[in-house]
Formats: sequence, structure tokens, C-alpha cells
Amino acid sequence: MAYYRRHDAPPTDPRLLQELTELQKKMQDRIIIQKPDFELKLIAGCDSSFIGEDTILSAFILLKYPELEVVEKVWHHGQVELSYVPGFLSFREAPNLLEAYQKLEQKPDLIMVDGHGISHPRRLGIATHLGLHLEKPTMGVAKKVLVGKYTEPAPTKGSISPLEYKGEVIANVLRTKDNVKPVFVSPGHLMDLDSATEIALNCATKYKLPEPTRLADHYAAVFKKDI
Repeated sequence: MAYYRRHDAPPTDPRLLQELTELQKKMQDRIIIQKPDFELKLIAGCDSSFIGEDTILSAFILLKYPELEVVEKVWHHGQVELSYVPGFLSFREAPNLLEAYQKLEQKPDLIMVDGHGISHPRRLGIATHLGLHLEKPTMGVAKKVLVGKYTEPAPTKGSISPLEYKGEVIANVLRTKDNVKPVFVSPGHLMDLDSATEIALNCATKYKLPEPTRLADHYAAVFKKDI
């Protein structure tokens, strides 16, 4: 998959928005939502952090499943290739995430991304974007809703309510800890919503965020100190 790299166009340029939208529409046709056909033994969490306006750091943390023991930690930083455009953040983050992924000595069965999968206006959140490029099962666990409507789930851990958009359930709103704000779990690619929700809950220990993305977020901040 070719990534759109452009430095000279402002985010509000209608030509740029049209080109990115057309790319996402083409990518939509390749999305597969299905019950995973693998035995989950290794799960990776990934997250990115921006350093100023022009530099991005991406981290992958590989864990055993279901033990959630850390196996590998890798990261990569580089120059941002695209200005921020709302709804198209995946084009900004994905190139550096892919560079970090290549550094893993062992490859995961599933990637849990700090962000959205199909719970996106055009079904192309960063989790779906990565899954399509890598042809790997992916799922998103986001901290905030991007699109759609839902009712607040019950305050106890494990409570779920659907997130709906244009008549489709695109994510589950999942309470991962008693009396804390929920997370938004969606399939990315080669994954279904029920399996993604079950895995996210199984990975939620004593924190709000499931361990793969919590650790990716944590180590992204740690690795920034090495730059």
C-alpha cells in the first residue's frame, strides 16, 4: 500500500481532502470483519506520540497472551510526512508505526491499537489502516468516541453498550474498571467485534486501559526521553 506523503499542501486544501477520501474509499473495499481463525498467543499493543509538530515516536509492546508478560519492546521515531487533517490521522501515524513494527523479532497474532478501527466516519481508523497494510488481525481501543451514539454502560467492570452509526454497530462501549470512563472497542481488520471486546476485557487488569495499549502508551513516553 502506498502512503500519501505531502508536505506542501495545507490541511484545508480541498484537493488534498478529496484525494485522501478517495484513498480511504478504496481501502474500505478490502476490510474484512470476521471471527479470528488464529490461536492467540502473542498480542502487541502500539501507540504513537508526537514531539513538537514534525516528529513522531511509535512504540510496539509484545506480550504473551493470556499471561500478559512482556516479550519485546521496540520503537521508532521519524519526521511526520503529513500535516494534521481531522479524520485522516492514520495517514499521519501509520508510516512510523510500520517502521516500529518491522523491528519486532517476533510478530504478534493480533495488534491492539490505541485508537479506532471501523468506528470512524469512513471505517478507516488507525487500527484498520494498519491491519490492511500488514494483512494482520487488528483491533482498536480508543479513549474517546469519534463518531456515533451510545448510552452509557452500567458502572461495573464488564458492562457494555453498543456504539451505533448510520444504523450499524461499529464498536462496543466497554467499562474496563468499576466507576471509570469506558473505552471504545472496535474491530480493525480480520477481527470481529465480539472477539475484540472479549480480548480487551481479558487484557484489562487493574487499570482503565488494557495492558497492551497501556504499556505502549507508557513506553512511548519513556522512549521519548532517549531522543
